[in-house]
Amino acid sequence: MSTENTNNLEVSHESTLFAEPIVHIGNFTITNSLIMSWMTVAILVTFFILVGKKAKKNIAGKPKGIQNFFEIILEQALNMADSVTGGRKKTLKFLPIVLALFLFILVSNWMGLLPGVGTIGFVETGEHGKVFVPLFRGATADLNTTLAIALFSVIISHIFGVVMVGLWDHFNKFVNIKAIIAIPKKIKKDPTIIMVNPIKIFVGLIEIVGEIAKVASLSLRLFGNIFAGEVLLASMMAISAFILPLPFMFLELIVGIVQALVFAILTLAFMSIATTAEEH
Repeated sequence: MSTENTNNLEVSHESTLFAEPIVHIGNFTITNSLIMSWMTVAILVTFFILVGKKAKKNIAGKPKGIQNFFEIILEQALNMADSVTGGRKKTLKFLPIVLALFLFILVSNWMGLLPGVGTIGFVETGEHGKVFVPLFRGATADLNTTLAIALFSVIISHIFGVVMVGLWDHFNKFVNIKAIIAIPKKIKKDPTIIMVNPIKIFVGLIEIVGEIAKVASLSLRLFGNIFAGEVLLASMMAISAFILPLPFMFLELIVGIVQALVFAILTLAFMSIATTAEEH
C-alpha cells in the first residue's frame, strides 16, 4: 500500500485482487482491467488484419519481412504442438484457439508494463478517505480475467472431447456408467470385475475434482505471477522511479512470455487428453 500527500490531502492507493470500477452503465460495470482487455483485443485484431492484407498482396511471391517472420513462428508453433498432441491432424484443429489464447495473454501481460498503466487515473472519496483509482490495469493482473480464460480453456477442451470422442464416451470418463452396466454381463467370465469396475467409477469421480483443479491451477498461476510482478514494480518505483525498476521490468517481460506459453501448452494438453478415447 502506498500513500502520498497532495495539497495537504492524503491520497492512498492499494493493490487489490479485483479490478477497480471506472464507469457504471446501468447494471454493467466497466473496470480498468476490462478496458485493457478491450485494448488488447483491438490491437491484435488491427495488427492481424493489416498483416493479412499484406500477405494477400504478396500471395504469388516469396514471403518477406514481417510475413516471413510470422511464417517461421507458425511453423515452430506447429512442430511444438505436434509434440503435445501426437499428430498434425489434432494440431490443426486445436492450434488456432490455443495460439489466440497465447497471443491474448502475452500482449495483456506486456501491456501491463507500459508507462501510464497503474499510474494514470483519478482520485475518488471512499469510506477510508481519498483513494487513487488507476484508469488502466493489466488484464491478467485481475483474477476475474484469468478465471474467465481458464474456464474457457477447460470448457473448450470438453467441447472438443464431445465432438471427437462422442458424448457417451466422454461422459463416461467422469461418471462411468459403462463400468456399472458391464458388471452383471461379465461377472461369470471375470469375477474380479466386481472389484475392478467400482475402482473405475471412483477414478471417474476423481477426474471431476481434477477438472475443477485445472481451472484453479490455470487461473491462479497466471494471476499470481502477473499480480506479484505488478506489486514488485510498484514497490521498486516507490523506492526510485528511475533505473531501479528497469531490471525488474526486463524480468517481467520474460515472466509474461513464459506464463503465456505455459497456459497455452497446458490448454493444448487438456484438449489432447479430452479427445483421446479411454482405452488409449
